[in-house]
Amino acid sequence: MASLRDAAMTSKAWPFEEARALLKRVEKGPAKDHVLFETGYGPSGLPHIGTFGEVLRTTMIRRAFEVISDRPTRLVVFSDDLDGMRKVPDNVPNAEMLRLHLQQPLTTVPDPFGTHESFGHHNNAMLRRFLDTFGFQYEFVSATDFYRSGQFDDTLRLAAERYDAIMAIMLKSLREERQQTYSCFLPIHPETGRVLYVPLKEVNAQDGTITFDDGSGREWTLPVTGGHVKLQWKPDFGARWAALGVDFEMYGKDHSTNTPIYDGICEVLGGRAPNHMVYELFLDEEGGKISKSKGNGLTIDEWLDYAATESLSYFMFQKPKTAKRLHWDVIPKNVDEYHQSLRGYPTQTPEQQLSNAVWHIHGGQPPASDMVVPFAMLLNLASVAGAEDRAALWKYLRRYAPEASPETHPGLDAAAGYAVRYFQNHVKPTRQFRAPTDRERAAMEDLAARLRAHAGEQDPEALQTVVYAVGNEHGFQPLRDWFKALYEVLLGAAEGPRFGGFVALYGVDETVRLIEERLAAAG
Repeated sequence: MASLRDAAMTSKAWPFEEARALLKRVEKGPAKDHVLFETGYGPSGLPHIGTFGEVLRTTMIRRAFEVISDRPTRLVVFSDDLDGMRKVPDNVPNAEMLRLHLQQPLTTVPDPFGTHESFGHHNNAMLRRFLDTFGFQYEFVSATDFYRSGQFDDTLRLAAERYDAIMAIMLKSLREERQQTYSCFLPIHPETGRVLYVPLKEVNAQDGTITFDDGSGREWTLPVTGGHVKLQWKPDFGARWAALGVDFEMYGKDHSTNTPIYDGICEVLGGRAPNHMVYELFLDEEGGKISKSKGNGLTIDEWLDYAATESLSYFMFQKPKTAKRLHWDVIPKNVDEYHQSLRGYPTQTPEQQLSNAVWHIHGGQPPASDMVVPFAMLLNLASVAGAEDRAALWKYLRRYAPEASPETHPGLDAAAGYAVRYFQNHVKPTRQFRAPTDRERAAMEDLAARLRAHAGEQDPEALQTVVYAVGNEHGFQPLRDWFKALYEVLLGAAEGPRFGGFVALYGVDETVRLIEERLAAAG
């Protein structure tokens, strides 16, 4: 452990850099019996991959911290489900019914799916199922329970006492028009149950109450405790840190300008601002921000329909402070890079291993990869074989790797199933074959003839040498134009695998027939 800890103290991997900064903070602060990590979730829409990524990345930092410190840690996933539903998400059923419940707390809005006590409970359950799928160790906290159970009461009373100081922080960030009506407290109407955005007539620090007029002009006085009011979301952020004693929380770049607000309110309420990490946002196919309410970008379930959980974790590990497209075409690439990292891990130095994504994905105990062929090649195999199920691919896999079977290589078997599904749903509907140019046709006819006459080793490198030789002799410069032609004419794809490896997997005779059929079809 000492050598691992020594290596971790100098590792440039971002989880260790964040963990070391957190350790410095903890060592300088008051004594605590544990270090608390928190992530927040707004259940106004179905959970998306960004939510998952926040928990995963926080978990990676937590694991890194546990290497460099013996202090106990906790991770709290906090759902702001007392928030009023401000708009109806685009990707849920029964929209008309939901419109009747606008501004009600999410945990009192009926579930449009009809499976849970409320819309908030439904979305919370989805989040927990997603997190449990990945084996996260966390404690789930509902804002509704937190407010109504009294756990938040001391902090809310203090917020009433220090109302002017909180408002001073908030008003600096608001337009003049908004300043006239803003309050950090949002009353929940005793009759309609709606979260009200109304100016307050009085905040009574001694009684711990607020007084306001509702939309009909009726005056109400409510205690700030017991779930009768909630804090606006920015004050809620900082107040939660103070109430729970949070030591670390990350959030997206869209929150970064609010950091001084969150920190300031936390400190006004007697807390110590936690360490933060700001990550870049995920982008959809068009380069726009993914949104829970729009449902653009990939969901966790959609990714897991086409690849194992570890590939998604690998995607999340890479460059968290760089904006990345999150669309279907990133899945195959991340599957293959994950397995490349697994294969390289055993021969790496301890320092290199701590920078390898698989160390962080598997908590320092990465398994061996059983992917004897790349996922991208499985996709191409599914394409040319017209595969309807994984059994169709195993006919080729057994010939290519006689030692492999679904029983001995379960990861490969699962990947074969994913590849068939991905091909059927996302490649087959859009693939386009193009006709070859005269030079490309001549080169492909030459390749077919050489493969037909090939009597040497049937291994990928030997066959790749044949493919290279044909491309060079037919004057393809740069040589990638030759491979691009093979992919577009033979596979109907813009990109593809090492072609020699594909020939070895699909079969020499089968590849010759494929070339002849595609050239004939092109006329």
